Amino acid sequence: MCDGARRSEPARLMTWNDRTVTDPQAGKPILMIVSGPAGSGKTTLAHRLAAAVGCPALCRDELKEGMAATSPGFVPGPSDPLTMKTYDLFFAVIRLLLEYGVTHVAEAAFQHTNWLRGLEPLRPLAELRILRCHVPDSLARIRAEERRSDQPSRAAHDDAGHFSMQRSFEPIQLDAPTLDVDTTNGYDPDLEAITAFVRSR
Repeated sequence: MCDGARRSEPARLMTWNDRTVTDPQAGKPILMIVSGPAGSGKTTLAHRLAAAVGCPALCRDELKEGMAATSPGFVPGPSDPLTMKTYDLFFAVIRLLLEYGVTHVAEAAFQHTNWLRGLEPLRPLAELRILRCHVPDSLARIRAEERRSDQPSRAAHDDAGHFSMQRSFEPIQLDAPTLDVDTTNGYDPDLEAITAFVRSR
């Protein structure tokens, strides 16, 4: 520069194979887990929370719907091939986002064991915030039926089969800040309180 002033070095461009991708002086990204049984309002909350925080939302069902869209004739069922592939993809994408320092929301109806298996290897990469959605079973069933009729993409999921039998649900339980959210009528606590919870350090 003609005035002799020194310009600070620009950030180094990173390549795909470079895993040293986050600023060592930056804090860890926050991984906001939104969980709960089918029909408990998880996906809606995930997108609203992501909008409030200003970050992406990764929804397991939406990944499977994208796979089904490229698989003509796919018929969903318990533990169908796309369900199994989606599980691996879901946590692979979470890992990639965290390695690049991306705070984000991750939403799925996994029970505790499946969350534990997928999240344990990722815990050093993020600060976890866990949101557990719940509603009465009768309301969850009504919501699922309405969603199935209103959203053609739900054809990727075996919703009818899921609700055709009584199921137990084991909520995620990890050693991390956790907030239970009743979505029966809006959110309790409200979205502002939820947002404050996930942003707290």
